[in-house]
Amino acid sequence: MARSIRVLYRQQMGRQRKNFNWPPINLDSPVVITAAEFTPQFGGFPGPFKTIGRPLLGGANVYVTNVGPHGNGTEAGGVEFHLHVDHDRPLDVVVTITVHEDIEVFHQA
Repeated sequence: MARSIRVLYRQQMGRQRKNFNWPPINLDSPVVITAAEFTPQFGGFPGPFKTIGRPLLGGANVYVTNVGPHGNGTEAGGVEFHLHVDHDRPLDVVVTITVHEDIEVFHQA
């Protein structure tokens, strides 16, 4: 079963290396990460959703590359990745990290 978590990174610009430790992820975990510009909406009463704000399809290119899960029993489980925000000013960005069931086999080609 897939599990997801959403992380808000404030004031991001350019290419940044990120690491997010999350115990469900290990070295054999397939991980998918999506990213979008985000408009947070802090304050007020909480609604029925967990996300506080809304993804925004603005003019900036926001994307993730080089996704690398980690965690082998001696190091924390999690994922490293590069977050790209192609804009001339810092933006708030939300990423959704989804981990799937572990791979079945590793082949070398």
